[in-house]
Order: sequence, then structure tokens, then C-alpha cells
Amino acid sequence: MKITKTPKPDWKRIKILISLALEEDIGGGDATSVSVIPKNLRASAALICREDCVCAGLPVVEAVFKAVDKNIKFTAKVREGLHCRKNTVMAVVEGNARSLLTAERTVLNFFQRLCGVATISAKFADAAKGSNTKILDTRKTTPCWRNLEKYAVAVGGASNHRIGLYDRIMIKDNHRELAGLEGSGGIRRSVEKARKAYPKLEIEVEADSLEEVREAAEAGADYILLDNMTNQMMAKAIKINAGKAKLEASGGITLYRIPSIAKLGVDYISAGALTHSAKSIDISMDISV
Repeated sequence: MKITKTPKPDWKRIKILISLALEEDIGGGDATSVSVIPKNLRASAALICREDCVCAGLPVVEAVFKAVDKNIKFTAKVREGLHCRKNTVMAVVEGNARSLLTAERTVLNFFQRLCGVATISAKFADAAKGSNTKILDTRKTTPCWRNLEKYAVAVGGASNHRIGLYDRIMIKDNHRELAGLEGSGGIRRSVEKARKAYPKLEIEVEADSLEEVREAAEAGADYILLDNMTNQMMAKAIKINAGKAKLEASGGITLYRIPSIAKLGVDYISAGALTHSAKSIDISMDISV
């Protein structure tokens, strides 16, 4: 599996997301700021984390501010991937007070989410330290946020699995079920068909049982996903596989289980929790004149 340390942000998509987010929030205008704040008042503000976290998303934060007002001055005070202690000033901005207030909520929504993904990813990656096992994310991402969330996963120290349906063959349980309608040997047939149709793509097979592990290994799968298996089952799967395919543990993966699974010697552990269960970090924007 080709591990991407930090995928490049897809700015074409990000700019669309920012535009939609601002349109959603501002609508016909920031009525409160326009009515309460003097038009030419200038101010500065600090973005401060109110809990320990891993920083991710500073380039996006700057892009949101600039989308509201290109004259806002943005200065990062920490770097991407840094473990920030509670009350760390992560960035400061200066500019028109109305513009700062108009951008505030959208800025924080992006920043809090990305820092949350990076923070939980760092915890999972740390739990596997001392082993050769890599922590992977999944496709269980927020719609249209996949590039950003996978970016945050990598910033946190974990690695990225396939990006979508197009960059790897992944024969999952429903594929196996339908392939089995043609009779026994469904995994073998599926691997053969996939290899012929997409010879340049790697092939992974999801296995729920040890027999499926054996069939996938003998069929020449590049990777075998050990789905919802106990540690004891995975130990047996490793022996059955005998080094033929790379092995990935997935399903029911918790932070607590990571060390014991890594000790078994699987190559990868994938966890949807890195994205679908990430808690947004408490970050505030404190403004001053």
C-alpha cells in the first residue's frame, strides 16, 4: 500500500467548500456586524485552543479569512501537526472588525473539525508506536470533506487508505455475496476478473472467516482485510496467509485494542473512528481593538 504522509489539499474543492459555507452563513449580509460595528473600525483577534489538540487546517483558516476580506492579515503562531497545549495561541489576524466577525464562525467550523480529526489520529498512531503496523483511515468521511479530513489524518500522524472507489479494487462482503451466486470460488473469480479489468490497481479482499482468508491468499490478493475478527482469529489468519498478502485489521477497532492488535504483526489497522467519530476541538476567536 502506498502510504501518503500528507496529501496535498485539493484547493479547487476547498475553495468551493469555503464559498458554500460562507454563503450558507452570511446569506444577504452580516446584519449584526453591519448594524453594530463601525464600518472602518480595525481590530485584531487570536485563535486560541481551549483544550489540548493537534493543529491542522491553518491554510484553510487563512483561505476563509481571505475569502471574506483579502486585506485581512493572517499570521500562524504554530505549525501544522504541532501538539498544542490548552490556551495556546494558534494564529492571529488583523483587519477590518466587521470582516473578522463575519468570518469567525466559518473559520472556527473548519478549524475545530480538522484539529479534531488530527487529534484523534495522533492518539491512534501513538498507540501503535513500537510496532511496524500503520494506522489507516477509511472512506467513512463527511461528504465533500474527504480530501480535507484525510489531510488532517496525515497531519496527525496516521496514514491514508484508498481515496475512493477508483484507486483500489476492494472486494467487500456484498461483492462476495453477489459473486457467490455464480457458485463456489467467488473470491477467486472476483480477483481474476478485477485483475483483468484493472491490471494497474491493487486488489484487496475483505474476509470474515479464516476460510475466506485462505481463499483470498490463494487467489493472489494484494491485501486481505480481516473484518471484525478477534485477536485469536487474526493470529490464525496470519499463519494461514503465510506472508502472501498484506494484512489489514478492521472493524470494531478501538484505541484500547490498537497495541494488542499491532503486536500480532498485521501490516495495517484501519479505523473509521478517525473521521466519523472525531470530536471537534474547542477553539475560540478572541477579538480586541
